[in-house]
Amino acid sequence: MAFWVYILRCADNTYYTGHTDHLDKRMHEHRTGAVSSCYTFKRRPLELAFVQEFPTREEALASERQIKGWSRKKKAALIRGDWAEISRLARTSTTAVRPEPVEGQKFEE
Repeated sequence: MAFWVYILRCADNTYYTGHTDHLDKRMHEHRTGAVSSCYTFKRRPLELAFVQEFPTREEALASERQIKGWSRKKKAALIRGDWAEISRLARTSTTAVRPEPVEGQKFEE
């Protein structure tokens, strides 16, 4: 059985990331508004912008959680398949270093 992680581009130009074991059924649910409590319900029409297949639900869920933590720019780079930009954005977000205080100065926590 296969599992998928997907990103939808919503009508308001936001992104929705999810995972499923039945991609066609889940896309139909999103597009028809079958689940009124879903983020996408009031943001239709939707466009499937990205999809990736995984062999296990655990891998798909881990990927979904990772992507959900990404910035909009990084998600857009993933959708474009721009791996150089994804790498650059990953380095930028992890290399931010808190500056050392000047003598006598304190930082608020």
